[in-house]
Amino acid sequence: MPRRLMLVAHHERAEAEVHATAIAAWCAANDVEFWMPPIDATELALPQHGSDRPASDADAVVSLGGDGTMLRSVELLEGADVPLIGVNLGSLGYLTEVEPESMTSAFDRFALGAEEGEWHLDERMMLDVAVNGEVIGRSLNEAVVEKNQSGHTVRLLARIDGDPFTHYEADGLIVSTPTGSTAYSLSARGPIVSPQHRAILLTPVSPHMLFDRSLVLSPSEVVEIEVAGHRRADVAVDGQPGGVLEPGDVVRCSPSKATAKFVRFGAYRYHQILKSKFGLTDR
Repeated sequence: MPRRLMLVAHHERAEAEVHATAIAAWCAANDVEFWMPPIDATELALPQHGSDRPASDADAVVSLGGDGTMLRSVELLEGADVPLIGVNLGSLGYLTEVEPESMTSAFDRFALGAEEGEWHLDERMMLDVAVNGEVIGRSLNEAVVEKNQSGHTVRLLARIDGDPFTHYEADGLIVSTPTGSTAYSLSARGPIVSPQHRAILLTPVSPHMLFDRSLVLSPSEVVEIEVAGHRRADVAVDGQPGGVLEPGDVVRCSPSKATAKFVRFGAYRYHQILKSKFGLTDR
């Protein structure tokens, strides 16, 4: 039985308040400490549950929303070894699994433990992202270095394990995990990689050059991107701005020792989710 549970919720879903209240009630009935980030608690009219207590103190974190809320939950955990339960609100997501109507029964199963409750952890690799040696974040999906000015490309030098690979004239470069292969990288024509795999993907965004292919690298390799031209660039980690890069600045993406741990209550049917997302048929 978990003794401490934190809820991270989407603020703009009309049904979020009802479900958040139900989660708080389940915790009260099972003598489980419960808290939410202050902004979530205020927005969902549950201010009594708002706390600055870190997510790493929890035995489990519940993410109430979609894949974006799951990314926010992973960010709040800061690499802590805490499992995540994703409750899906809205459209079909790649990361969330539990539907609201089966939410409390899923919590009951989780409380029984992995063997008796018949659940398992789905571990996903992440990337540590640093600028000029200073860590700015950890990504579950991707780190992006892209142009700072509309109407201009940016010149970027990619290095792999310290060796120069090539200069890119492009709108940007995406360094992603297999989990992130169905996010921004996919829209830039990157490959779809099973999230059970461990790899690092390097995908150019609108390259103005003959070589326009993605690279699928070993999960142990380190990718560095240097702003090589005279124009500035922006860096973002899982969609969150990470700052403005000056010429000569270097973004380093390396495999993280931390993993994201998602609780799965059945077989994770990634390929079926992918099939549904793209409206694919059997024939």
